Amino acid sequence: MILEMKILVTGGCGFIGSHFVRMFCARAQIVVFDALTYAGNLESLQDVEGKFRFVKGDVADEPAVEAVVAGGFDAIVNFAAESHVDRSLYGPMAFVRSNVQGTLVLLEAARKHEVPRFVQISTDEVYGSLPPEGVFTESTPLAPNSPYSASKAGADLLCRAHHHTFGFPVVITRSSNNYGAYQYPEKFIPLFVTNALEGKECPLYGDGMNVRDWLHVEDNCRAIWAVLERGRPGEVYNIGGGNERPNLDVAKAMLKLVGRPESLIRFVKDRPGHDRRYAIDCAKVQDELGWKPEIPFEEGLRQTVEWYRTNRAWVDRVRSGEYRKFYEMHYGGR
Repeated sequence: MILEMKILVTGGCGFIGSHFVRMFCARAQIVVFDALTYAGNLESLQDVEGKFRFVKGDVADEPAVEAVVAGGFDAIVNFAAESHVDRSLYGPMAFVRSNVQGTLVLLEAARKHEVPRFVQISTDEVYGSLPPEGVFTESTPLAPNSPYSASKAGADLLCRAHHHTFGFPVVITRSSNNYGAYQYPEKFIPLFVTNALEGKECPLYGDGMNVRDWLHVEDNCRAIWAVLERGRPGEVYNIGGGNERPNLDVAKAMLKLVGRPESLIRFVKDRPGHDRRYAIDCAKVQDELGWKPEIPFEEGLRQTVEWYRTNRAWVDRVRSGEYRKFYEMHYGGR
């Protein structure tokens, strides 16, 4: 089979990016560009090794980006980002560098080399926090409340400016909270599941009533592919799972699946500026591109819990740092 589309996937060793590469490496020639920071795990793509090309590099490094983009691509899909809100509270400069400067470097290289499609992967967190009623639409004003979400909003605005000023063909996706396999264990669901499996206390912020709309990572990747193929340049597409749940309900569901008591839940001091509620209206991507989520939350959560149960070695290697050796072993430190 001849793979006609050539795609540069930045941040392709991260959680969502690695799923995208795994799902679509049979449909396109994919080059993964990733700095392999703490959350970039090349081992997560071991099952499709040889089906993509890997280049180690930082999106904020202009010469490195120039060198790879000069190879010629039909599209760039930018997953590369610092993404953990907690880390952004204590080290915001890294988020500005990767998320704002890195996006600008990519945009400029893509514009110079006339890449005909640029998909920016963003987040519903750029909209801020919702009251008990209402949903985010693509026209909701940006009102980010953390250094992380502010840096993503800045990147989105640079993308908007490049389309408006230069006519550059950029499209933005903003998804709700993703969950699934291969997620770095510091995030809510994998942290809770892995702690519960070991009989450890499971920390939950505040009163546990912060509401999130949960979206299976594979459903998100299918939506991103639809946007890549058919999304209108200059547009934003919200992607949601239609699964609003208070964090406490999700915590209890995970403990039930693991077979552990709810007494493992330990309520901890809420983080500063913690958004209370997110909810997505994704009618636009459904109506224009024919996408809809396929994985019910209860089934997706069951599959996710089972993956972490049966892949304890992956978790252990991430926790110990052993996963970092995969690059040296398989790529000779290139």
